[in-house]
Parts: sequence; structure tokens; C-alpha cells
Amino acid sequence: MLLRLPTSVSEAQEYLTQGAVPIGGATLVWATWQRDGFPDHAMSLRELPEANTIEPDALGAAVVLNRIDGRVPEVLRRAASTVGTGAVRRTATVGGNIVGSTLRCLLPAALVLDARAVVLEPEGVTETDLAEVIAKRHLLLSLRWRTPVTSNYVKAPAEPGGPSPLVVAAALHSVDGDGDGDGDGIGDGVGDQDSNGTGAGTDTTSGTTTGTTLLRVAVRSEDEVFSENAVYQGDTEAALHALRDGSLGRLPAPAWDLVARQVTDLLALSTDH
Repeated sequence: MLLRLPTSVSEAQEYLTQGAVPIGGATLVWATWQRDGFPDHAMSLRELPEANTIEPDALGAAVVLNRIDGRVPEVLRRAASTVGTGAVRRTATVGGNIVGSTLRCLLPAALVLDARAVVLEPEGVTETDLAEVIAKRHLLLSLRWRTPVTSNYVKAPAEPGGPSPLVVAAALHSVDGDGDGDGDGIGDGVGDQDSNGTGAGTDTTSGTTTGTTLLRVAVRSEDEVFSENAVYQGDTEAALHALRDGSLGRLPAPAWDLVARQVTDLLALSTDH
């Protein structure tokens, strides 16, 4: 197998056009390749600067999970710190976890950050949503998001041999006049997500007023990801009611109880700030 290590986007684009198979840390594909055979050409983005950024509002796809630190929001840092063992986190990458893994431990965190994906295609670099990246398995270069007011993340203990452990991610965002919090005055049309956690739902936040905040919550429960938004104006019970009226109402009782605790703690922290 010939491993390509591009140092520029144009070089990576050329290798992609030539049919090179993108890999991250290869923690998920190595055993398959050993069984079924290695590709002739593979490509890693570990030498590409655009895929190695760690910033308050961006994270490169080639960043290994144990490098994710306090420069990124708490929800993303905590999510990365709970993936696998230390040995796994030293080799597994952001892109591999979100695009290549079925567990996608970072996905709930990315959803509550309202992250957008920067991807490389044979035609060039584009920006798209997480749903398309996962469905079409694009080559991810980086994630970009709006910095939240505060955020949190919890992963429940896993049962040996059982389903994926329950994960709850939450983030609170400042809101502009259009309800999407990006300061452009135009709503983004994104509300709750479908049960696989990646589809766009209806806009439940348009028309909110400046000075309110938008609560985003994402849950992985038994290999499904649910996501919901609610406007928060100082009333925790009202926010929880709005969340449960949406897709999170389909969660089992233990999962909802954990959501309620995490949201309550997050909103209490925002009040303290």
C-alpha cells in the first residue's frame, strides 16, 4: 500500500482524484484491511495544516483525540476524552470518529455546537452540514462552529456486551434577532433533528428576540442520535418541557432523566456566569 501524505489542499485533491482511499488513525479499518486486503493507494491528512487546526471555533479532521484540549468548547473536549482507551485516543482522529465510526462519540457534541463541516471533494473544498457528511462519507477537513455561552457532556457507564453507552451533550448559545445566534439577522431554518441525529428538522426558534439564549441538546441512546433545540429565557422547566415536546420525548425514561439533570446543571451554570 502506498500512503500519500499531502501538505496542501491541492495535493490532497489530486490524490483524491487518483483514487487514494482516505484514512484517519486507521483504528477502525486496519483489521478489515488485514482480512480483506489493503488498498493500492491510501491518503492521510496528518501533514495537512488545514486538517490539524485546533481553535476556539474550529477543529481539524486529522487531529488525534488526545490533542483536543481547553482551546475548544467543554462539550467537545469532554466527548473526546471519553472515547476508548488512552491508546485509542492517541491514534483515532476527529474525522475517523465522525465519518468512519458507527459510534460517532463526537457527533452529539458537534450537533449542539451547530457545527458545519468543511469537506474536500475532487472538485474542491466546500462547506456542508453533518448529515450530508455522514450520509455521503465525504472527506472531512475540519469542523467549524459558533462558540457557545457554556456547554457540557456526559457519557453513562457502558454495560459489558450491551448497546452503546448513553451520551448527553448540551450547549447554550446567545441568540440574535433571527434566532440562530450568528448575528446575521437571518434564521438558519434548523430546529430538531431526526432520530438518526443528522437530518434537518423544522425551525422552532425563528422570531426570538435579542438577549435570549438557545439551548441545544443531543442524545445518543441505543445507537440512535436525537437532537432538539429550545429557547431559554430563564425558566428551566419551560425549556425542559419544550425539549420533551420534540424528538427527545421519544427517549426512554432513564435517558430523559439524565437529559433533565444535565440541562438543569448547564442552565444553573449559565446563571452563575
